[in-house]
Amino acid sequence: MRIAIIGGGIAGLAAAYELEKARSAGEPVSYTLFESRPVLGGSLASEIVNGAVIEKGPDSFITEKPAAAELCRELGLGDQLIPSNDAARKTWIVVRNRLVPLPDGLMFLIPTKLVPTALTRLFSLRTKIRMALELLHPPRPSEADESVAALVERHFGAEAVDRLADPLLSGIYGGDAAQLSAQTVLPRLVEMERKYGSLTRGMLAAHQQMAAARAQTSSKESRGGAPIFTALRGGMQQMVDAIARRLNPQYIRTGTAVSAIEKTATGWRVIAGSGSEEYDALIVASPAWAAGALLANVDRELGEELSAIPYSSSITVNLMYNEANLGALPEGFGFLVPASERRAMLACTFAHRKFLGRTPPGKAVFRAFLGGMNNESLLSAPDDELVATVRRELTEILGKKVVSPTAEPEHIQVTRWRRAMAQYAVGHKDRMARINSRLTVLPGLRLAGNAYDGIGVPDCIRLGRKAAKELVAAAQPVRPIGQSHEHGTAR
Repeated sequence: MRIAIIGGGIAGLAAAYELEKARSAGEPVSYTLFESRPVLGGSLASEIVNGAVIEKGPDSFITEKPAAAELCRELGLGDQLIPSNDAARKTWIVVRNRLVPLPDGLMFLIPTKLVPTALTRLFSLRTKIRMALELLHPPRPSEADESVAALVERHFGAEAVDRLADPLLSGIYGGDAAQLSAQTVLPRLVEMERKYGSLTRGMLAAHQQMAAARAQTSSKESRGGAPIFTALRGGMQQMVDAIARRLNPQYIRTGTAVSAIEKTATGWRVIAGSGSEEYDALIVASPAWAAGALLANVDRELGEELSAIPYSSSITVNLMYNEANLGALPEGFGFLVPASERRAMLACTFAHRKFLGRTPPGKAVFRAFLGGMNNESLLSAPDDELVATVRRELTEILGKKVVSPTAEPEHIQVTRWRRAMAQYAVGHKDRMARINSRLTVLPGLRLAGNAYDGIGVPDCIRLGRKAAKELVAAAQPVRPIGQSHEHGTAR
């Protein structure tokens, strides 16, 4: 079986890795990976500057989802996995140019401790009263999807959306809580509302269940020792490079854009560069909007559904300073900026604190994020203007004594990610049902990437490997019971 992979981001690379494993083991499969850009890895891109790891895209992955760490260990990178510095974890929200800490006991979007919630400066008295009364919410069985903003506002009020839900989700999705699907983005909260009514009561019950489960095991991770995030000591680029080393270079075609896909009587035709090739199966690991354009001629409905998945763009601005030129930074990992503050920055991470050992002593690295669904126009601004904006806003938010306007960064790095982050809009679950329905009549076609069933690095890896495994399984002949397996050769 010959398999084409379109897209050399982490989902496509994970698929190629799985296929290479199968090919090396003697399974009757071969593959070709097409990537339009000159390098592999998509948004996973790092560089080392004067001993500091500078991440252009994602700096880590969620530890709770195992696919990324498992792959890293398979690649021999287990000793390079490092935990987030959770002992120093603290997040601030910008409110009228002041940093206000998230209150203790906040479990994602849900306040679970009375005193910290009552004393926080993040919310007004009216919102605090509403949070207390939220405990009285009755169960609300409903099958209809709604936005995250609608769900949170119904329970805690509009201020909780503005100062909590929107900045938190913007930091994860680069999107707008008023557009994101509650069913897809926050399925646990939807289920809690259905069962308990009150999200606070639901979260407290879940917390008690987790505590009971931890008490029954002696493992460090089950006792709560697992970090929230995991990164690679030398940057996320290490994973990309390690996969690339495992692949046969003759099967990798970088700088080669696929211009068309056609369904044939026996499989698929891929037109790329100046020629075309026939394949038995196809893994499309490009963004959904690109996949939709390619597949529109094969299946109009599928192409329309894929093209309708919205995407946001973002900009990462890394600034490295000599700490001697800065004042005392606030505690924690960084801050989030609500849209109501009307700033260019969505968030800023103190990267040198989030993962220890990736920045030399005496250096500080700020990772600022701009853009998102509501500020796409920033993508056209020149680099020097973006850097000037970030420096000005850092001074205004942190104070001149912390980041003086005259403090010059030792290194500046700006990266634009156009239409890179899929948005799980209201109705995403139903859209995925329609997409999967169309796939059932297109044998040999698989989709992988951040547009379908999880936006994080582990999700992309899981989907890429799953697609490859399914196609490898389909390539294996059905043998009578008792017949031994004889490896075939790749075509």
